[in-house]
Amino acid sequence: MLDNSQQPQTDESSLRYEGWRIVAVCFLLATFGWGLGFYGQSVYVAELQRARGWPTSLISAGTTFFYLFGALLVVFVGEAVRNYGPRLCLIAGTLAMAAAAVAIGAVREPWQLYLANAVLAFGWAGTSLAMITNTISLWFDDKRGMAISLALNGASFGGIAGVPLLVSLIGQLGFASAMYAAAAAMLVLLVPVILLAVGSPPGHHGGLAAGKERPQSSTEIRKAALRDISFLTVTIAFALVLFAQVGFIVHLISFLDPVIGRERAAVALAVLTAMAVVGRVLFSLVIDRLNQRLASALSFLSQAAALCAVINLHNDYVLIAACAVFGFSVGNLITLPSLIVQQEFDTASFGVLISLNTAINQVTYAFGPGVVGALRDWSGGYTLPFYLCFVLEVAAAALILVRGKPRAKLT
Repeated sequence: MLDNSQQPQTDESSLRYEGWRIVAVCFLLATFGWGLGFYGQSVYVAELQRARGWPTSLISAGTTFFYLFGALLVVFVGEAVRNYGPRLCLIAGTLAMAAAAVAIGAVREPWQLYLANAVLAFGWAGTSLAMITNTISLWFDDKRGMAISLALNGASFGGIAGVPLLVSLIGQLGFASAMYAAAAAMLVLLVPVILLAVGSPPGHHGGLAAGKERPQSSTEIRKAALRDISFLTVTIAFALVLFAQVGFIVHLISFLDPVIGRERAAVALAVLTAMAVVGRVLFSLVIDRLNQRLASALSFLSQAAALCAVINLHNDYVLIAACAVFGFSVGNLITLPSLIVQQEFDTASFGVLISLNTAINQVTYAFGPGVVGALRDWSGGYTLPFYLCFVLEVAAAALILVRGKPRAKLT
């Protein structure tokens, strides 16, 4: 047990605290991680459809495979960071994501798409939510929620800057060359920054989530969480919403392309991701004074309303506005689970619980693109699959408001 004399003397709220340098690194990591691994899927679906003429369901199934395999890897992110250190894990994630970008650009046959998505899953596990939250938890206790929120703005920036830039590069260089250029940019920008900025975490964290001695093992904490009503309602509600959100976003360009054109479709996705940043920044100013479960429910319902508009109204400006409304909650939906877990459960359990939450959510939303694609092919349009997304959003809004009775915390 660490005594008080071993506690850090540096105030986490100070701009000079080294942890904010880690937040900047994680912001850049999230920019590429989401730009190539999450929002990029929308571009890959549209481009491979156009270039290869493959069915939407075939390409979308590759995306589903990517998320499922990635979910298996995410479970072990916390242990990897603890055993090998954040610097090595961040480097490995960067290398894997760059390799995946090259592989996707080189796809010529369906089996190659699945191989590329397998590599992409390693990159996603090493550059996305679980890696970022586990890394930041090594440097932050008191300001962890703020640090995570700021770092995850990089996820939205990856959509704002990454998707239009990738679409523009594809138009100028072709799909393969654009993907190779993206991989090179990632290596040149991220690897030196990680090597220079990421050192050993403060000694008071001691390799454990939140740096405190934990009476229970990770396995025991997971077992207790899976019997806990509060944890289950948070996890299941966000899993349903992320299923709908991922399915909708991955297919957004394919849906909008014939309706408003390719360029405006890219603009709509950029607006969606820009609003994700605006929503997260504005939300962070008041979240500590709000009921976070109620705020989550309202976020879900706002996305449901936007889906109704997208399905039924095909005016260019209305569609872009609906994407803006939908996007306002996108950023918060990857931040809120961490904040709720931090608020409702002990700090010592944070790393284990958020990794478990992330893995369960990813397994669930992995089926979003495939189900939406299959329903689109079966029904001949996107109306049916998008209405399914609407129903899931409303159901999740009701579920998130259910909280279990007060109980002993998971520590």
